[in-house]
Amino acid sequence: MSRLTVDDLKRIKDQQKATFTLREGGSRVKVTVHMGTCGIAAGARKVMEALLDEINKSNVSDVAVTTSGCAGLCSKEPMATVELLNAAPVKYGSLNEEKMRKIFQDHILNGHPVEEYALVVGSETAY
Repeated sequence: MSRLTVDDLKRIKDQQKATFTLREGGSRVKVTVHMGTCGIAAGARKVMEALLDEINKSNVSDVAVTTSGCAGLCSKEPMATVELLNAAPVKYGSLNEEKMRKIFQDHILNGHPVEEYALVVGSETAY
């Protein structure tokens, strides 16, 4: 086994910090990018890359990013759900990189949902 470098240790630390933040609920915002087969085929990876790029550029540390499978609305893929602390979740559809960047700036950073891209506001229930 090769020796760990300082960069390796920093990477491990960052990964663990993200895991603990998710587990302990220490994030102000949770963004779920729906990455089922239909979402990936429609471009969800590009949407995820745009989101991660915006997070890195803005140097925020209170945004948790997760993935999920299909949300059941294949015709609206790629989709993402944004959940701000103490606010109703917003599910966005028919996304691309440009739309995700606008959602990041307006909703995630400034708390203003982007209505023209929103599919639904509020929690979904099975009853």
